[in-house]
This record gives sequence, structure tokens and C-alpha cells, in this order.
Amino acid sequence: MSYVAVKGGTMAIEASIKRLTYDRLKGQEILEVNTIISTMSAMVDQVMSESSLYSPYLAALSIKQAEGNMEEAVFLMRAHRSTLPRLYYSQTVESETMLVERRISASFKDIPGGQMLGATYDYTHRLLDFNLIDEDLQANKQWMQDYEKALQVTRPSDHVHYFPKVVDYLREEGLFEKHALDNTDPMDITKESLHFPASRSVRLQTLTRGQTGAVTSLGYASLRGYGQVHPTVGEVRVGAVPLYVAHPNEVDNDPEDAFYIGEIKVTEVESFVPVTVKNKSNEEELDFEIGYGICYGQNETKAIAMSILDQCLEHPEYNFPTHDEEFVLLHIDSVESTGFISHLKLPHYVTFQSKLDSVRQVKKGSGEN
Repeated sequence: MSYVAVKGGTMAIEASIKRLTYDRLKGQEILEVNTIISTMSAMVDQVMSESSLYSPYLAALSIKQAEGNMEEAVFLMRAHRSTLPRLYYSQTVESETMLVERRISASFKDIPGGQMLGATYDYTHRLLDFNLIDEDLQANKQWMQDYEKALQVTRPSDHVHYFPKVVDYLREEGLFEKHALDNTDPMDITKESLHFPASRSVRLQTLTRGQTGAVTSLGYASLRGYGQVHPTVGEVRVGAVPLYVAHPNEVDNDPEDAFYIGEIKVTEVESFVPVTVKNKSNEEELDFEIGYGICYGQNETKAIAMSILDQCLEHPEYNFPTHDEEFVLLHIDSVESTGFISHLKLPHYVTFQSKLDSVRQVKKGSGEN
């Protein structure tokens, strides 16, 4: 859409931007980017996920620039991302190689490798901590030293330990179907327009960078009846996964020759969804399907909601909005939805005056009759 600026609009816009800067500076405080990274990790993770750009520093910078406005921060990150060259694609990440920080299952009390609670607000009291008002840096450093000292005592070894997948344990029992690997290259939705019907790789990409609140709301809608998908979380795991890229001059792309370029922190969820299927005797019986969710950083609610919607969109025949891929995928994008809603603030003088003239003519004609 394009709009014709009103006379004197440039001066008014410049004044508006200056006022925006004034409102940010008038408190006479400076929020350091590193402070945002250190103290607002959940917000940083959310911005990275919704913008499809893994950079804690840039995400924190966008949050500072947007003054905490999440939609604006994501917009800034996506705009910056569009200027970056795509130098290579990483190899497929195997989440079994995750360096796990947190791993739980709601399906089993005892799982191979054990439960690991890690860092979470799930077990905290939702009471305001007024001690945070007068935090002391030296006291915090002392607490950190004591905690790290205790870790050195309780840490069993420096050996890297990988945790098996819960679903693999069930597959070994024959309770879940085994599928052949599909090595089809996924479509890159940052370079190609979204079109329907969408492949599963497209749906998962769109869901993982969808607005956290929107994905959560639609997952909740399905959970409470609009789709009636009620899964049991098989496994939630949070941790760092390594990234490798192939040598640009290699022909056979042997994984053993790949280069390690770093790691990213992700949240991965596999949900077990009960479904009714017909067996060979055409009799109905209970079975399970897997809903999958993954996103940057630690954002377990979004990843679980994503796993619900993933399973919903695998069954488009159900007459619920949460099973309609166009409805779901076109409405969870934060930049698209925020931009289209916000454009209503821009000048619509000509179109509105045209509508007013039409109403006047109708009312005038009705009065004459």
C-alpha cells in the first residue's frame, strides 16, 4: 500500500521522531545492551525466534531500540536479517546431540537418562520479590561464587552426556511407528513466498517464527475444544545443539568433513496425541501420533503449543479453524499482523470521504422520498 503525505508531513514526521527520542532519554537512564542479554533472556529468546535470526546481541539491541515493544523489535530484526547474505546452509541438526540443560516428561515418571528440572519458573511462587528493588552487585557475585563452588562438588564428571529420546524408547516397544528418513530439502520461507497447500517443513518454519502469543492462543483454542487435540507431553528438552556446515569445495559432502561453526540454544517438544484409527479388521482402536515443536532459546509454552498445531495441521479434514493451515499460518506472523493492524492509523482521507459522500447521498435520497 502507498499513501500520499499531507502538506507539511515531513516536518511533522521529523518532529515525531525527535519526540520519540526525547521520551526515551528523558528518564536520564541508559540501559546497556549487555544488561538486556544478562537479565532479560526470555525476551531475547522470543525476539530471536519470531525474527528467525539467532543473535542474542542484535536481539537485545532491537529490544533497546524498540523500548521493549516486542512487535517492533521483531520488525527491526527481520528488516536487518533481509540485508544479510545467505552464505551456506547448515547440516541437519540431530537433537540427540543436544547438551541438555533441562529435560522433563509428563508421560513417564522414570525416563531413560532421568528427568532434569533445570532452570524454570514452573516451581516458583508467583509472588513479587521486593528484594530485587535494592539488588546489590557484590551480594550477587558472592551468591554466584557459592553456587559455582557447590556445582563443582556435586558435578559427577566433565564427561559429555547425551540423553536418549523418550519416543525412541517407545518405538523399540513397537508402540510408535518407525518412518524412513525423508532427506528432501526443506523450502526456505524467508526466500520463497508462502503458498498453499503447504508442506510440513513450511508449516513448522512458519510456526516456529510465529508470534508467541498467537501460537499459544491457537494451541490453547485447540486444547479446549476447537479441534480437541489434547496431547501428553512426551518430552521437553532445552539445551544447546551444535551446528556444522559442509566445506564449500567438497563434492560428496561427507558429514565427517564438516566444520563446526557454533551452537544455538533451543527448546524442543514432542507431544503424544491420542487418535482413533481403524485396524486391518476395520475396527477402531487407540493409537498415538507425534506433534513436534521447536524454537530458539527457552520458550516451552510456545514449543508445546506449536506441537499441538503441528498435529492439527496434519489433519486438515477436521472442520475447525485450528486445522485450517491458511487460517493458522496467515494469522500468527507478528510482522504481518501488526503491520496490517497498524496501517489503519495511516491516512485514509480519500477513501473515507468517498464513503461519507455515499452515505450522504443515500440519506439525502431517503429524506426526499
